[in-house]
Amino acid sequence: MSDIPSDLLYTEDHEYVKDTGDADVVAIGVTDYAQGELGDVVYVELPKVGASFGSHDVFGTVEAVKAVSELFCPLAGEVVAVNDRLDKEPALVNSDPYGDGWMIKLRLRGTDERDSLLGPDEYRKHIGQ
Repeated sequence: MSDIPSDLLYTEDHEYVKDTGDADVVAIGVTDYAQGELGDVVYVELPKVGASFGSHDVFGTVEAVKAVSELFCPLAGEVVAVNDRLDKEPALVNSDPYGDGWMIKLRLRGTDERDSLLGPDEYRKHIGQ
């Protein structure tokens, strides 16, 4: 069974949204379920700080032994931080998806979009757990 923390929000595309302590900034990454489906992550392509995305825009890709998958931005905003550790340690996505394996931090344009995200129970149902 996949780890689905109760304090996060999720997308149907298997990204998560995590509060950072700053009400306007969230951390985004892929869920434990997604990394398990991908297999061993060997490369992550992420945007530069300052890039802006709308909700559901592609913000990067994750390459695993099995496949290459696009990463979808769950909320609209501007990238304020990128996890540079993933350049040299892409396997952090597998070993610690909700911690050291985060991908980008996004300054939100608005908070009303969060209502469109899945809570932990909804995400659990979405993946059949």
